[in-house]
Amino acid sequence: MKKILTTLACGIMFAATASADFARIEMGAGAWMQTPSGEISYTNSGATGKDTSLEKEETQNYAWLLIKHPVPIIPNLRVEYVSLKNSGEATGSFKDFTIPTKASTTLEMTQFDVIPYYNILDNTFWTTLDLGVDLKIMNTSYKADGVTIVGSTDTSYSDTTSIVLPLLYVRSRVEIPATNIGLEADVKYITTGSSTMYDVRAKVDYTLDFIPIVQPALEVGYRVQKIQIDEDGTDAKMDLNFAGLYAGLMLRF
Repeated sequence: MKKILTTLACGIMFAATASADFARIEMGAGAWMQTPSGEISYTNSGATGKDTSLEKEETQNYAWLLIKHPVPIIPNLRVEYVSLKNSGEATGSFKDFTIPTKASTTLEMTQFDVIPYYNILDNTFWTTLDLGVDLKIMNTSYKADGVTIVGSTDTSYSDTTSIVLPLLYVRSRVEIPATNIGLEADVKYITTGSSTMYDVRAKVDYTLDFIPIVQPALEVGYRVQKIQIDEDGTDAKMDLNFAGLYAGLMLRF
């Protein structure tokens, strides 16, 4: 987490010195108290395996950086990071291993969102509306302990994958007049065939405006992320949900 904050801070300082025309720079970081649920399943030639979430709450880190500039034709930029973790219990047979009784599993995922967006409304009557595209980079690590691997004496299986998904991005924000309170929500969404992914957040934040140049703020919200992968011709399917409260600190420049 320290490295993430350092990288974001360096990015802000570079952006601020490289161009004095930026209208706004914001950053934030905090913790997401997420509770995963759902399952991963595998079916092929009569072999069936199922990995069910234990629905154990995990506290994971998040961070974000927003850069808005006054050039209309060039999109603004938002960059996000979040980590997810799911502990599960698997039974049955999968592609690369079988399970004698039960196996403990761990799914860890890091997500980087690169979001070019345009302001449709920019604090017009205290209302902001952004539209853009989210390029979500997902790096996934899966591990199962207590399994039988064909042709190996190992009892632990691990695998890593990386994919990039394009999602529609919509963000709305309302500043409550005569207060330092803001209400904000954003949605990232894509669906194709029987597969769907969305990432939805709603929050309230309070800006401490006693510092004129760099204004700190507090944010508290609720986040839900769904990852449903069910493609024709594939043996493995995933249907996982991550939901829970999050809280963090912000800086406004």
